[in-house]
Amino acid sequence: MQTPAAPAPRILPCGDQALSFQIGKDIDAGANARIIALAAALDAAAIPGVMDRVPTYRSLLVRYDPETIRGAVLGARLTALYAELEVGAQGGRLWRVPVLYGGEAGLDLDSLAAEKGLGTEELIALHMGAEYRVYMIGFAPGFAYLGGLPEALHAPRLATPRQLIPAGAVGIGGRQASINSVAGPSGWRFIAGTPVRLFDPARAEPFLLQAGDRVRFERIDVPAFARLAERAAAGSPVISPEAA
Repeated sequence: MQTPAAPAPRILPCGDQALSFQIGKDIDAGANARIIALAAALDAAAIPGVMDRVPTYRSLLVRYDPETIRGAVLGARLTALYAELEVGAQGGRLWRVPVLYGGEAGLDLDSLAAEKGLGTEELIALHMGAEYRVYMIGFAPGFAYLGGLPEALHAPRLATPRQLIPAGAVGIGGRQASINSVAGPSGWRFIAGTPVRLFDPARAEPFLLQAGDRVRFERIDVPAFARLAERAAAGSPVISPEAA
C-alpha cells in the first residue's frame, strides 16, 4: 500500500488532449519515485485512449485521445492507480560512468575549483564521491538531469552559453549534474568528459539511462578514454548497469 507520507495529487488540464498529474511542491527522490512508479502502473494498466506519458521531477504528463477517453475519467483512473502504488526504497539500476576530468570537454574544471576555493583534486573527489539520481530525461534526446550534486559544487550557469559542447561532456548547472547526450550549445559548467554515449539511435534502446537510475562517476586516464571511445564509435557497449 501507499505510504502515509505520499502527497495529495493535483491534476491540471494541458489543452484538450493532455493532463498533468502533479504531487508535492518540492523536488525530492520520494516524489520522483512515486511519479516513476505511476508511469509504470499506467503502462501496465493499458488504458484505452492513452497515447503517451512523460515523467518529470514531480509530475506525470499524460497525452490521450479525447474521442476514446474523457480527461475527467482519465484523471480518476490515475488517482486510483496512485492510491494503490507500492514504492520501494531501492533505487533503479546503477551505472558506473568512466570520466576523464579536465581535457577538451572539462573546460571549467580549473576555474570552477578556483571559484569554490578548492584544489582541483578536491573538486574531483567531491564529484566522484556522490551518487546521482536520474530524475528525468528531457531537453535533448537521452539527456539526463542528475540530482545529488554535493552542495559545495553548486554553481550558476554561464552568463553567455558556449555555442558547441561535445556529446559526453560532464557538467554542473545550479544544483544539478549532467552528461551531454548530443553536441550543442550550453551554459552549464563542464569539468569532465566520458566516452559513454547516452543517446545512440542505432541501438535497440537508443536512450542509455532511465528515470530512477543511479550514476556514479569513476576516473579514467587519457589512454583508457581513447580505448573506450573507439569501442563506442564501433557501436560496442562501453558500460553495463548493475541491477537495482
